[in-house]
Amino acid sequence: MASQQTPGSDGQRIRASDAEREQVAHILRTAMGEGRLTLDEGEQRLIAVYRAVYRDDLAQLTADLPENGRYALADLPEAKLAVVRHRRRKAAVVGAVMLAATALVGVWVLSGAHVLWPGFLFFFVVLGPFARGRHHHR
Repeated sequence: MASQQTPGSDGQRIRASDAEREQVAHILRTAMGEGRLTLDEGEQRLIAVYRAVYRDDLAQLTADLPENGRYALADLPEAKLAVVRHRRRKAAVVGAVMLAATALVGVWVLSGAHVLWPGFLFFFVVLGPFARGRHHHR
């Protein structure tokens, strides 16, 4: 398979890492398991993966698969771990906000005030993320 010239930031081809080769190998194994590639074709491509020097050599090996086979990477342990971390982070933020809101309501109840004085804080907690706009998304 002939390789195309895919320039990096300085006009040179970018070398593939071992991790990138393993990702492409996983994509090809998944495609073989789905029946998208025959065993012979899959084996030939796997040999080419481990011989690949540049990233564009790897890209050619998955070019004819749906979405270049990238959906298969969601099955990797690293991807699953990233999803778990993201969910835990979100749960921690929600828990902290709920704890703070409960504390504010508790102080209000204990103060005996007739007006919910922490109410303005709920405005900032609930509507604050929407008011910040796109510039603060991570």
